[in-house]
Parts: sequence; C-alpha cells; structure tokens
Amino acid sequence: MSRLPPLPLNAWLRWDVVSRLLPVDGVTKVLEIGCGQGSFAARLAQRFEYLGLEPDAASYARAAARLVAAGGRGEVRTSEFSALDPGETFDLVCAFEVLEHLEDDKGALIEWVERVRPGGWLMLSTPAFNERMGPFDLVVGHYRRYDPPVMERLLADAGLVDVRVVVYGMPLGYALEAARNVVGKRRLAKAATSTMEDRTSGSGRVMQPDKRALGVAFQAASAPFRLIQRAFPTRGTGLVALGRLPG
Repeated sequence: MSRLPPLPLNAWLRWDVVSRLLPVDGVTKVLEIGCGQGSFAARLAQRFEYLGLEPDAASYARAAARLVAAGGRGEVRTSEFSALDPGETFDLVCAFEVLEHLEDDKGALIEWVERVRPGGWLMLSTPAFNERMGPFDLVVGHYRRYDPPVMERLLADAGLVDVRVVVYGMPLGYALEAARNVVGKRRLAKAATSTMEDRTSGSGRVMQPDKRALGVAFQAASAPFRLIQRAFPTRGTGLVALGRLPG
C-alpha cells in the first residue's frame, strides 16, 4: 500500500464505496475515462488490466508517473475518449467525477456504454443532489449534480440494467463540502473569466495532497467516517453508480 498515491479525505470516502462495489467476476480489462492525477488508477491497476485516459497534460504526467511507481498492470494515455481503437470494448468502464463536467451527459453515457462489452459494467461517481450546487461546483466546472433517481434513470436510458446507486459522505462529506465552498467563494471572480473547459481541465488538480505523510494522515482520519457512512447509503454529498450491459 505504501506505493499507492495519497488521497484527499473526500476521495477516501469515495474509494470506500467504489472498492466495495467493484465487480470482480469476469472483469479483466478496465477503462477509466478522465483519470486525473491517477490516484484511483494506481489502485485499479493492482487488480485489473488497466487503461486510463486523461486529456489534461499536467494531470496525465502525474498519473503516468504514479502508475509506474505503484506497479500493477496498466497504462495512461494523454488522449480523448475518441482516440480509442474502433470497436475496442472493456469489461468495466469507469468515470469518476467526470459526468458532471459534460454539458451533454446523456450523449456521453451512450458513448461510454458502447465501450462496455456485453455483460460488462459501467461505474461512475458524481457529486450528489442538484440542490447542493455551490460555489465550488461552479469554480471547478460542474454543470450539475445528480439526485439518485435521476442517475438511475440516466443509466437505464443508456441501456444498463441491475443499476445500483449508493450515496456516500455522511457526515464528514458535509463538512468537507462546506470548506470547499468557502474556497470556491474566494475564487468565483477569477473563475468567471474562464471557460467551462478551462475549469474542468484543472479540476483534477484541485486540493490534491502531495506529501505521503499527509496522505497517511488523511487515510487514518477518514477511517471511522468510512465505516459510519455505510449506515447511511442514501445520505451524503456524493454518489457512486454501477450498471450492467445485458449480455
């Protein structure tokens, strides 16, 4: 575990849900769309044959280095989703904190599902509950947040079955979100002069821990909250969704 990159507190809460929902049977090839700085990439590559896509050059460089340092099976490419080989499919397609950055989320989901093999899975995470849109969402380029029933309907409309949505972050996520919104208020004026694309490209680098000691501290501090949130799968500030393409 020491080779794995550090996670911020909220990502520890998210990873707790992702790691428990990850399908294992029949899953070998995994694609992650928008892998950011590679914190989840390094962990997924320990379990699967991994491919990550990250168009932001700075985030790609960090993710690629982290993947090498952590070992495992996989690679990261600095390319868009459209650069994949035609017809290539995967057992599991992931997109963590990506969908909310896309204006045409329905169109993106259809494209992503086309890369899932029959019988395979799509997993994603997003901020939860659109009524909680705040300054930080605007600063990092979020078009929306997702209520669980909306997410369930989106995945079903994209052709997925056995859809499951788990909300996470109760109670720590609320405090973390409040702190992010304080930062967001300070940055709103500057963000107003940038495009949504610019905000999105840098979002994966915001509030990411660099020091391993800090990562260890965050892991320890989040441990009790990772257990507490499991008792509240419908309350919190983020969600993880999983759906299967009929085989």
